[in-house]
Amino acid sequence: MNEPLPAAPPLRLPLFQQLRRLRRQLAPTLADGLLSLGLLALIIWAALQVLGWAIGRADWAVLQLNSMLLLVGRYPPDQQWRLWLLGGLLAAQAGLSWGLLRAWPRADRRDQGRLWPRHDRIAALLIPLLALLLPAALQLAWPLQLRWWLLAGLLLALRWLAGRWGGRLQPRGLRLVGLLWPVLYLLGFWLIGGGLGLAAVSPGDWGGLLLTLVMASFAMALSFPLGVLLALGRRSELPLLRWGSVAYIEFIRGAPLITLLFIGQNILGFLLPSGMSPDRIWRAAWVLTLFAAAYLAEAVRSGLAAVPRGQLEAARSLGLSQLQALVTVVIPQALRVALPALVGQFIALLQDTTLLSLIGLLDLLGTARGIMANPEFLGHSSELYLVLALLYWCCCAALGLGSRALEQRLDSRSPAARR
Repeated sequence: MNEPLPAAPPLRLPLFQQLRRLRRQLAPTLADGLLSLGLLALIIWAALQVLGWAIGRADWAVLQLNSMLLLVGRYPPDQQWRLWLLGGLLAAQAGLSWGLLRAWPRADRRDQGRLWPRHDRIAALLIPLLALLLPAALQLAWPLQLRWWLLAGLLLALRWLAGRWGGRLQPRGLRLVGLLWPVLYLLGFWLIGGGLGLAAVSPGDWGGLLLTLVMASFAMALSFPLGVLLALGRRSELPLLRWGSVAYIEFIRGAPLITLLFIGQNILGFLLPSGMSPDRIWRAAWVLTLFAAAYLAEAVRSGLAAVPRGQLEAARSLGLSQLQALVTVVIPQALRVALPALVGQFIALLQDTTLLSLIGLLDLLGTARGIMANPEFLGHSSELYLVLALLYWCCCAALGLGSRALEQRLDSRSPAARR
């Protein structure tokens, strides 16, 4: 079998040719050029106005005094070491996975330049810069600033080590590294909630960014397999299974999320026997999960419809059972087609967690609203809302970037997928 040809290096154009190419793209005609210049001037003016307000007129004391409240809510201060430990484990696993994605698989040592592509170099500069500037800008105590620096240093150090030496790992070792994520996720719940030797921390004390990430990750982790099962059920030949899946999906998609949240908070407690009703946090988490599963089912169903039926028939002709053919042949192809829609639903789910503040839960937005209700901080809502917008944008951008990187690795035409 012939080896695939190596990817051609990117075309390097002289500066003058690059400027001419840029002019053809932005200003092919006089009207297009004027419109481009006008939009560019408007963007620069708006950015300068926001920057001038942030530096000269904004009062950031509201963030300096409430930074930990926005991050972890009312989590007991004497137990916050668990969150720092969890943050260190997540930083280590993220750096390890990041480095291995760049280090393996490689064709040969000539591909060493791929270990630090342009986006990785930008991220490697931004991470320590933010770790240095943000804690100092929030005037955090020296031990807290040191912890942020250690987290950033741990992430980048393991990124470098895994990228440098990870290519020597065997595929079985890489699968074991991937399995560390679900193990770390379960370990994180144990550290946050306590039990089994740790002092229990009530979910009512969780809040801020911690609660938002816990609720969003819980709903994402469980809604995905539920969505796949609902999509398969909707395409099933069994009438009861098919119409049951259709009824569930259409009912959930036809009801607003806020209505379902109020139902879960108020009615579920009356329906279940006394003492069996879960905590308000978990009731809301399950409502988010069941709500997202209905939308993910439609995204997966679109991917299943895009897979030719001959794929299933060919797999069955090779001796695979119906379940084996679905799991090994049909579903992987369907998920690759539906990946952009799935990530879009995950991003929407993360943004939907802001509705938790309407039912009395102190997520990131609910905590900010509680801070703004304090008479001491009246008139400083702009600073808080700007920071909240940046935090949500960072989380959503991370999901989007991860999705695009996964799409490139799964694309059979890309060099990374061929290796």
